[in-house]
Amino acid sequence: MRPMLFVLAMFLCLGAAQASTRATAAPPARLDHILLWGRGIDQITSVMTVKLGFQVRPGHDPGGVANRYVRFADSSFVELLGITRPDPVFDPGMKEDQLALKGSPGSRSFGFRSAALDAIHHSLKGLDYAVTPFFTGPDSKKPGWRLFAFDRAPLSSNTFFIDYAADYAPDQIDPANADDYRVTREHPNGARELSAIWLVSGDAESDRRQLEKMGFGGAVPTRLPAAGARGFCVPVGPTALLVLQPDGAGAAAEAMATGGPRVLGVSVGVADLGRAQRWVERGYERQLTTYRGLSGESFLAPTRDDLGLSIEFHAILPGSAPCAGASI
Repeated sequence: MRPMLFVLAMFLCLGAAQASTRATAAPPARLDHILLWGRGIDQITSVMTVKLGFQVRPGHDPGGVANRYVRFADSSFVELLGITRPDPVFDPGMKEDQLALKGSPGSRSFGFRSAALDAIHHSLKGLDYAVTPFFTGPDSKKPGWRLFAFDRAPLSSNTFFIDYAADYAPDQIDPANADDYRVTREHPNGARELSAIWLVSGDAESDRRQLEKMGFGGAVPTRLPAAGARGFCVPVGPTALLVLQPDGAGAAAEAMATGGPRVLGVSVGVADLGRAQRWVERGYERQLTTYRGLSGESFLAPTRDDLGLSIEFHAILPGSAPCAGASI
């Protein structure tokens, strides 16, 4: 009987280990987009197109807050926002962002995308997160997207989980036209992907713990000398979420001193780093230098005054895993 009991015990232990692995496995998700406020919708559009070389797609202005889009070939995007009248209609998230940003440019909200929204919502609710009900839009008769957020933000910046209908194409006249889809994702600067979002707060470890509780483990300690920051790189599908805090003088300390926790920056992968660098150098009329960053050879565009955050451009490394270049 003893050998049988030993084998049974081994299977029970194996089953418990597998159950534990399933319980702590990362949700099937990736980073989707950030909400980036400008001083006005035309000001931020001009910066993104003329100075940085992105293509900006039209959006809408339903209540005094106009939006436009920078869409990438990997399906991620940056949503540009600008106030267009003195009495705009804000949703709760917009109002909270505007109060924190004090009308200045910048970003405090970003989204995860997943096709498993119901399972993630159920899981987070079971972990006592204050998740909201689901919201749909833009048309209740044929919703193109579905999302939920948090009544109490678990991270230092606001976040939400979102997914899209297969035929949702907000920036195309004819969703069946593959050429339209392709052209809307092509940029003069060669940008192809939103590879990382950088958050800054006074306590990177707190964000790391919350992400691990939410199912996003595997954090790797990292430093970003270009931003004067240190913290962790957390893989989220093919993308990376950096949770950072100031590490001496630099952009991270300046952001915390002037406005508190926020999106400190984003990383954008480009097909030709030299072309992107030449475009930004012409746009800002200054010479820029490259450095070895988290995603390989990179340069930092001088966008903090214009956009309230940094944009790092890096050469795309095929087959490279998120956070593979993280180091301390």
